[in-house]
Amino acid sequence: MTREEPSTTQGETGSGSVRAQLLATEHYSLLASRSTTQNELLVRIAIFLTLVSASVVSLALVGQGTDFDGRFDAFTVVLFSILLLVGTLTLLRVQNGSEEDQAYVIGMNRLRAAYAELDPGIDRYFITSTHDDDRGIGQTYTFFPHTTWHVQLFASSWMFILVVDGVVAGALTGLVANAAGGHDAVIVLASAAAGACYVGAWIWHFSRRIAAWERQYEALFPHAE
Repeated sequence: MTREEPSTTQGETGSGSVRAQLLATEHYSLLASRSTTQNELLVRIAIFLTLVSASVVSLALVGQGTDFDGRFDAFTVVLFSILLLVGTLTLLRVQNGSEEDQAYVIGMNRLRAAYAELDPGIDRYFITSTHDDDRGIGQTYTFFPHTTWHVQLFASSWMFILVVDGVVAGALTGLVANAAGGHDAVIVLASAAAGACYVGAWIWHFSRRIAAWERQYEALFPHAE
């Protein structure tokens, strides 16, 4: 008696089942990586904000101990220089983490496209997108059509840290101007200019990175025109 060969239907079913398991494994891996990245960013942000608040408290204690003389000026300049350095490094990590998060979103959008290929019609149950173009990425991030990416950007952790860093940069400039004996108007103008330049430079840098990514990225599952 000869052994019967497996039917084509059984082979396709088995292959589809294995494919679904592999896709699900990759999906869980991306979810875990995304969660790990977000948790790390939250810890870094919390450490930076704790350092900022502790520094503000230390100013009052050092000011009382030094009677706000030259030693206090030197201490504040060094302290705020360190704060600005730590804040800049935190901002860089948040930016890199945001790019990593976007890569995970793109990967999961592609996996949902594969799910839709395995089971046509299942995509109507998804609130996130099965496309990996700009429109699909935006849908996964915002879910609802009335929410724009501008809202996501201005409410993001990156923008929050940027504002805090801008304030620190302005305060540091004001402290240096004050230690140099500048007039009140000069101190205020220098602080405002330094904070604005810091924020503006980072927004310019961020825009260039986005533009470079858009030039290089090619979607595998774009929306039909």
